[in-house]
Amino acid sequence: MILAGSLRETNGDELRLWQGMAAQNESMATVLVVDDEPIVREVVVRYLEREGYRTLEAGDGDEARSLLERHEPSLVLLDLMLPGTDGLDLCRWIRARSALPVIMLTARGEEADRIVGLELGADDYVTKPFSPRELVARVRSVLRRVEPRDAVPGRLSFDALEIDPATREVVCAGEQLKLTAKEFDLLYFLASHPRRVFSRDQLMTRVWGYEAALDTGTVTVHVRRLREKIEHDPSRPRHLETLWGVGYRFAP
Repeated sequence: MILAGSLRETNGDELRLWQGMAAQNESMATVLVVDDEPIVREVVVRYLEREGYRTLEAGDGDEARSLLERHEPSLVLLDLMLPGTDGLDLCRWIRARSALPVIMLTARGEEADRIVGLELGADDYVTKPFSPRELVARVRSVLRRVEPRDAVPGRLSFDALEIDPATREVVCAGEQLKLTAKEFDLLYFLASHPRRVFSRDQLMTRVWGYEAALDTGTVTVHVRRLREKIEHDPSRPRHLETLWGVGYRFAP
């Protein structure tokens, strides 16, 4: 059982209506769905297209890489266990060339691979079996946080650290840092509330946009990656502090 819950059958006219709406909306995001199980791709694509997203499909890592070289999707849903180029290698390849948002699809027993994927720069993960509706909600949440906004808050400066939400750039000691979309979102959120402590669950809600599940390792990995990029000594952080048993805060 790969997908949780049941997929309501959609008649042909309704499905064509949703697909027609997506085709007419040129500004709607395109999602690349990468999974070697056809039934998973079929269900995920159907739910995405019902919400108006355009989609691309790949059954293995090599096909996905080829599509990424020829198209510019807005987000990738990436299964870790793939024939050919596996999900971790593909995630590493994506992150080396862009900040394209990546949501990993993982099995329950793949915790180690999931942590590695987050450390490579994946924005989020969903564990199989999953609810297609929850998956679409997470896609929407990630895309909402990377899309440009008309009104952008001001730049934040803390000693040698500068965070510019208009350009989504971070400069530390004169060097521009390469952050993923979620790393930037997390850093900017904490820096916008200096000295205020947030639990992992609160950060999942405020930054990722949904309630935390049983595992909040996503926040832990992102904080660790940020410390490696902005702190002179990540083992003794100057800005990203841990309050054990409570959460994290940004020290200006």
